[in-house]
Amino acid sequence: MSVSASPAGTPPEGDAPGLRLVPSPARRAAVTRSRVTAGLAGLVLLVTLLFPNELGDLTPPAFARIPLEGLLGAVLLLLLPARPGRVLATLAGVGLAASTVLSVLDLGFYQALDRPFDPVFDAVLVRDGVEFLRSSLGRTGAVGVVAGVLALTATLLVATTAAALRARRLLAEHDARATLAVGVLAVAWVTCYWAGAQLTSGVPVASKSAAALAVARAGQVRDDLRDRAEFGQVAAVDRFRDTPADRLLTGLRGKDVVLAFVESYGRSAVEDPELSRVVGPALDDASARLAAAGWGSRSGWLVSPTAGGGSWLAHSTTQSGLWVKTQQRYRSLVTSDRFTLTRAFSRAGWRTVGFMPGVVRAWPEGAFYGYDRLYTARDLGYRGPRFSWATMPDQYSLAALQRTELGRPGHPPTMVEVPLLSSHAPWAPLPRMVDWDALGDGSVFRAQAAGGTQPRDVWPDAGRVRTAYATSVAYSLTALTQWLERSGTRDTVVVFLGDHQPAPVVVGSHATHDVPVTIVAKDPAVLAQVAGWQWTPGLRPAANAPVWPMWSFRDRFLASFGSKPTR
Repeated sequence: MSVSASPAGTPPEGDAPGLRLVPSPARRAAVTRSRVTAGLAGLVLLVTLLFPNELGDLTPPAFARIPLEGLLGAVLLLLLPARPGRVLATLAGVGLAASTVLSVLDLGFYQALDRPFDPVFDAVLVRDGVEFLRSSLGRTGAVGVVAGVLALTATLLVATTAAALRARRLLAEHDARATLAVGVLAVAWVTCYWAGAQLTSGVPVASKSAAALAVARAGQVRDDLRDRAEFGQVAAVDRFRDTPADRLLTGLRGKDVVLAFVESYGRSAVEDPELSRVVGPALDDASARLAAAGWGSRSGWLVSPTAGGGSWLAHSTTQSGLWVKTQQRYRSLVTSDRFTLTRAFSRAGWRTVGFMPGVVRAWPEGAFYGYDRLYTARDLGYRGPRFSWATMPDQYSLAALQRTELGRPGHPPTMVEVPLLSSHAPWAPLPRMVDWDALGDGSVFRAQAAGGTQPRDVWPDAGRVRTAYATSVAYSLTALTQWLERSGTRDTVVVFLGDHQPAPVVVGSHATHDVPVTIVAKDPAVLAQVAGWQWTPGLRPAANAPVWPMWSFRDRFLASFGSKPTR
C-alpha cells in the first residue's frame, strides 16, 4: 500500500493519524479481476440454468428469471463444509454443461426432426448428421462444424465447472450477505410463483425449467427402456404372417407394383398457400396428362411417424405395419422376422427389388425387407454429379429402374421399392428435367449442378428455402409421373407417398405429420378394389380425404387386394 498525507482540515483515516491508505495499482487490478470473474461466473450459471431447448423460447426474457435450481444449490453450498461443497460445485458444473449440451441438441433436433434429442438412441444418428453436413457444406465445412462443436462443448464444460467453484468460494467468503440475498430471492421466487408473474406471455419470472427438463429427460430414458418390451409384444401379433401364397395379393396378379417414397413430400406442400403455388400446378398438370393417357388415380393422407428427417422410420412403418417412431424400434424391427409388404409379394410369386440410389455404403438392414435384388448407387451406372445430398436426380433413377428391371422383355411380375431423393434437404442445387432420351450416364446434369445455387446461397433466407423445397417436390412428382406416362403399361401399378413433412424451417414447428399418398393404375379393376378407401380422384388429396396412421397401410393394402389373413 502507498501512503499519502491528509489534506489540511480533513479528518485522519487509517491507523496513522493524518495518513490515508491508498490501494496500489496491483491491488486495484486484483479487485477488478475478482469482481469481473465473479460477475462472469454468475452470468454463466444463470444462462446455463435458464437455457431453453426450443428455438422459440430462446429470447432475452428467458434469461431474466429467477431459477429455483440456483437458489437450492446456493442453500446447499452455504450449509455444506468446504470439501463437500467443492464436490457438489464440481458435480453441478458438469451437470449444467451436460444439460446445456442436451438443450442445444434439442434445438437442432426440433429444427430438423420436430422432436427432442433422445440421449439413449439418437447417438447412432451422428454419422448421418456428419454425412448431411459433408454433402451440404463439403468435407472441409463438415470438419469445421464438427471441430467447432467439440471445442464449444469442452469450453462449456470448463466454464460451468469453474463458475460453480467460483460461486462456492464467494458464498463461503460472504456467507452473511449471501444468506440474506438468497433469502430475499427465495421470497421473490415464491411470491412470483403464486402470483403467476410473467415477463412476457409464457415466460414466468419464477423458473423451474432446468428441473422440469431433467425430469422430462429421465422420463424419456425410462420410457425408452420400457418401450422395447412393449414394441416386442405388439410386433409378435401379425394376422398376415402365416398367410399361404395362394391367399396373398390375388387382386394384383400379373402386375408390376412400384412403391415410391417421395422425400419430404408432406401435406404442407399441397395445402400451404405459398408452397402449393409451385407444387399444385405440377400435380394438376400430371393428373390431367395421366388421365388423358388412360390412367386413373386416387389420393389420401397418411400420418408419418417422423418429420423433417428419419425417412427410414417411415419406410419401415409402411412396410411392416408397425408404428416405428424411434431409432430403438427401428433397430428392433430390422433384426426381427416381421412380415413386410416386400415379403408378402415375394411369397405370392413376385420378383422383389429394392432400388436404393441413396445407399452409398454397406446396408445390412436391407436384408430385413426380403428383396430378391438390391440395387445401390454404385449399381446404377451414374456418372453425373451429386446434387448435394442426392446422389443422382430422380429422373435418372427412374430411367435406370426401367432399364434394369421393368423394361426388360418378358420380365416376371415385379414389386419395387424406390425412394426418390431429389426433394431431400438442403434443396440446392436442384436438377431440372431433360429429354429422357438424352440421359445417358447422367453426365448431362453436370452443367446444372455447376451452375445451380448452393446451400450457402439458399439457407440464410427462409423464403428461398421454402421456394427451393417446393421446386424440388414439383420436380420429383414431374419425374415420376412423366416416367409413368412414358413407360407404364396396363400392368403397372404405382403407389407413391411422402415419407415425412420437411423441416420446421419450411413448415413451422406446429405442422401435422400428414403426408399425401396416391395410387395410380391404368387397369380400372385395380382402382375398383380400393373404392372403399374413399380417397380423392386425382393426384391431389382433398382436405377432407381420409387420414390413416401410416402403420395401418400394410394391412389395408393386403386386405383390399385379396389377401386373406389366417388369424
